[in-house]
Amino acid sequence: MRRPLIIAPSILSADFADFGREIEAVEAQGADWVHVDVMDGHFVPNLTFGPPAVAAFRKHVTTVMDVHLMIAPVDPYIEAYAEAGADVITAHVEAGPHSHRTLQAIRATGKKAGIALNPGTPAEAVKPLLDLADLVCVMTVNPGFGGQRFLDMTDKIRALRAMIGDRPVQIEIDGGVTPETAPLVVAAGADVLVAGSAVFKGGSVQNPAPYGANIRAIRDSVLQARA
Repeated sequence: MRRPLIIAPSILSADFADFGREIEAVEAQGADWVHVDVMDGHFVPNLTFGPPAVAAFRKHVTTVMDVHLMIAPVDPYIEAYAEAGADVITAHVEAGPHSHRTLQAIRATGKKAGIALNPGTPAEAVKPLLDLADLVCVMTVNPGFGGQRFLDMTDKIRALRAMIGDRPVQIEIDGGVTPETAPLVVAAGADVLVAGSAVFKGGSVQNPAPYGANIRAIRDSVLQARA
């Protein structure tokens, strides 16, 4: 079954001085979702957006705000990010010992619940969690920074797609997505592609057309591979 392809630009690669207009520009150029990478400087070696920043982004998002929590501990902050306006909240299986509880807490806020896997974590780690998840995020870089080289996780993606079966669970890919790598992960079973530098490169709020061209290049590469 061919699932709809969702492209979710990561604003980690946007102009930090102009997030509102960057979000509006990338949505106008064809983004399906807006991806927000939350990092704590502890679970990953970078520090990004707290709930007030995410609430400010929400005012400009008209599609889906996909909030990826690369933080530990994660449970104490779920409600704050839900209240900030996240539509999807994803936590890492590596972030704590009680992933069932984490997914239950996300769902209790009324938001869609995602569970993420670092490159070194096997697909089997989320097998017991699939009935509570709406999305599984496969990291194809080690989390913490944008612009890293893609790590081939296609075997893991295939294993996850087989485990998921007929459950309505999406597979999201985060890291190193380009027109070259997108067809590989989609063929393996992914349907949500997070792309940062590959979308934002060459464009700006004043010249957003490259954002659209970059999104179309990723989408077209998948369509051509499917043909």
